[in-house]
Amino acid sequence: MRKVFRSGEGMGIRLDSASAFPGAVISPHYDSLLVKVIASGKDMSTAAAKMHRALSEFRVRGVKTNIPFLQNVLSNHQFLHSTVDTQFIDENQNLFVMKPVQNRAQKLLHYLGHVMVNGPTTPIPVKAKPSSIDPVIPTVPMGDPSLGFRDVLLREGPEGFAKAVRAHPGLLLMDTTFRDAHQSLLATRVRTHDLKKIAPYVSHNFNNLFSLENWGGATFDVAMRFLYECPWKRLQELRTLVPNVPFQMLLRGANAVGYTNYPDNAVFKFCEVAKENGMDIFRVFDSLNYLPNMILGMEAAGRAGGVVEAAISYTGDVSDPMRQKYSLAYYVKLTEELMKAGTHVLCIKDMAGLLKPESSRILISALRDRYPDVPIHVHTHDTAGAGVAAMLACAEAGADVVDVAVDSMAGMTSQPSMGAMVACTKGTKLDTDCRRQQQNEEDEEVLDEREKMTNMKCLRWLSPLSPPHSPPSQVLKSLPRIEGRPGATLPPLDFDALEAGLRLLHGDDITEEDVMSAAMYPKVFQEYKEFTGSFGPVDCLSTRLFLDGPKIAEEFQVEIERGKTLHIKALAVGDLNKTGQRGVFFELNGQLRSVLVKDNVAMKEMKFHPKALKSVRGQVGAPMPGKVIEVKVEPGQKVEKGQPLCVLSAMKMETVVNSPLTGVVTVIHVNTDNSLEGDDLILEITAEE
Repeated sequence: MRKVFRSGEGMGIRLDSASAFPGAVISPHYDSLLVKVIASGKDMSTAAAKMHRALSEFRVRGVKTNIPFLQNVLSNHQFLHSTVDTQFIDENQNLFVMKPVQNRAQKLLHYLGHVMVNGPTTPIPVKAKPSSIDPVIPTVPMGDPSLGFRDVLLREGPEGFAKAVRAHPGLLLMDTTFRDAHQSLLATRVRTHDLKKIAPYVSHNFNNLFSLENWGGATFDVAMRFLYECPWKRLQELRTLVPNVPFQMLLRGANAVGYTNYPDNAVFKFCEVAKENGMDIFRVFDSLNYLPNMILGMEAAGRAGGVVEAAISYTGDVSDPMRQKYSLAYYVKLTEELMKAGTHVLCIKDMAGLLKPESSRILISALRDRYPDVPIHVHTHDTAGAGVAAMLACAEAGADVVDVAVDSMAGMTSQPSMGAMVACTKGTKLDTDCRRQQQNEEDEEVLDEREKMTNMKCLRWLSPLSPPHSPPSQVLKSLPRIEGRPGATLPPLDFDALEAGLRLLHGDDITEEDVMSAAMYPKVFQEYKEFTGSFGPVDCLSTRLFLDGPKIAEEFQVEIERGKTLHIKALAVGDLNKTGQRGVFFELNGQLRSVLVKDNVAMKEMKFHPKALKSVRGQVGAPMPGKVIEVKVEPGQKVEKGQPLCVLSAMKMETVVNSPLTGVVTVIHVNTDNSLEGDDLILEITAEE
C-alpha cells in the first residue's frame, strides 16, 4: 500500500518497512529541485526514526524546503500507526505549525567571528588573557564511583543525614572550588564546560566530602549575564557526573538567588525546582541575620525536601569584651531561634574572614555545649591569612564540617587550602581521610583554569562587611519605608501568565526552569535568550575559543550535542567595508562559510553621513556619488529656486546641485573634499512663506 501526499517545495521522501503500511511518498506540487531520501526498517516506527534523523542532518541554503513539514509528519502518531487516509493532511493542520530552524552552526560561526573582530563578549574584571594550553584531565577509573554522603541522604532523608554527619569520627570538608572559590577569585567566571571536565574525577576520588558547593550565590546571575549559559543546565549536567556527593547551594533567604524581594510563592517554587534538578543542601542566610527573611528561606528549602543549613553571618569578635552588639550572647540567642525554626545543620558564615583561633574556640565550644546533637558547619574566607588556623580551632572545639578549596583556588579572598587542612589533621582524631595525590591531580587541572582567567597580581579583593551605623531613614531618604518582611506584602507570582508571556516571546521551547530564571532575573533572562538566539549554544565552545576566538588557520571541533560535531577551520578576517563590517571566513565541515561582523571600534570612529528624506521638503541630497569640490552658499543665506548650491565631481564630470525651492539655508552638512554617496544630505533649506 502506498500513500501520496502533496506538501511544500523541494524535498521528496520515501519510507520502506515490513509493517502493514509499507511506505509513503511525499512529493512537491510544482517544479523545483527534488531530493529523494529513502529509509527502511523492520517496522514503520524504525524507518520513520531513521528518516527523521536523516532529515535533521540536511543543510539546504538559499531556498525554502518542506523538511519541517516532513518532520512533523514523521512524528505524527496517526501516521506512525498507519491509520491515515487521503484526508490526513486536511484533518491535521498542525502539521503546518513548524518549529523554526535552529541553524546552530551558522550562529556559532557568527559568534566566533564577532569575538575575532571585537574581542571577548564577556567582561573579565582582571587584566588577563586565556591560556593557550588546554589542561590535562586526570585519569578517571572505570566503573561507578564509591558511595558517599548523598547515598545516606537519599536513603535516610535530611534528619538521618544530619545524624550520620554528627556521628562521623573525623573532620568533614565541603569543597567550594565549584562555586565560592571562583566567585571570590575570578568573579564567578568559571564555565560549566570546564567544571564538567573535572567533575568525574571529583566524584571518584572525593566521595567522602560532606558536600560540593556548586550553585547559588552569584552563579545563577553570572551564568546567564556573562557566560551565556543556563544555570539549571549546569546543575543538571553536574548532577549526572557526580551522583554520590551531596550538592550544596547558597540561598539568600527570602531573596532566593537575587538581589531584590520576591513574592513568597516564587521562593518556594524556586527551592522546589532546585531540588528536582539535583540540589541537596540549602545554606540559607541573610547578611544582616534578619530572622524573618531566613525563616522564609528555611521553610521553602525544607518543604522542597532539602537539607536546611541555616547560616549565622558572623561579624565582630566574640573574644573581645568591648564588642557589645555582636557578642557571644547575640550568636547563642540567634542560634536558639534557628533551632526552633527547624534547621538540620547549623552554619557559621564568616563571610569577611574575621574569625580568629581564639574566637573560633569560644563560639564553637559554646554552641556545641548547648546543642550537642546538631552538626556545625563553618565557612570562612582566608582574606587575612588566618583561615587554616581558625578552621583547625573550630574543628578542635567541635565543628563537624569546614569549608575549603583545592590549593590552586584557595587563599586570599577564597577559602582556606584543602591541602593544608588535610595535612594538619592527618593522623589525628580529626583526620579528613583525603589523599594528597588526588588533590594534587585536581589542582593541576584547576590551576590551568585559574590561569585562563587571571594572573596572580590582579585578583579582586572583598572589603570586610560591617553593620550599617546610620539609621534605615538616612539611607532611604525620601523613599517609602516598608514595615516587616518586604516579600510578605507582595502578591503571589502568576507562573502561568509568566510562562505564557515567555512562550509568546521565545516560542514553545520554554521549560519550567526557564520560567524560574525569568522570575528571578527577568531582564537578564531576556538578554540571555536574545544572545543565544543570535549566537547559538556558545556553552559548547572551549573556554579559549569562547573568550578569544580561534587563530587564523586553526582547526578545531565543537560538539553541539551528542553525536553532532562541527569541524571548523578559521580562514581569514576581511578588510573593513563602507558600512563598518568585516567578512570573517570559515570552513565548516569542509564547506566555505562566511559571516559579516560589525567592527565596533571602527564603527565608533566612522562618521555616517545622514540621508536626505524625500518626504521632508527642503532637504537637498546628492543626485549621485561624488566628491564635493565647492560649496556656493552659507548658512542664513537666502536662495532662489534653481540657484546653484554646490558642485560635485564624479567620473571626471562636474555636477551642479541646484536649489529645489526659494528659501533660507539653515544647515550645511558638507565641506569641500567630502565624499558622498547617492542621496547623502547636502544642506537644508527653510521655504520662504
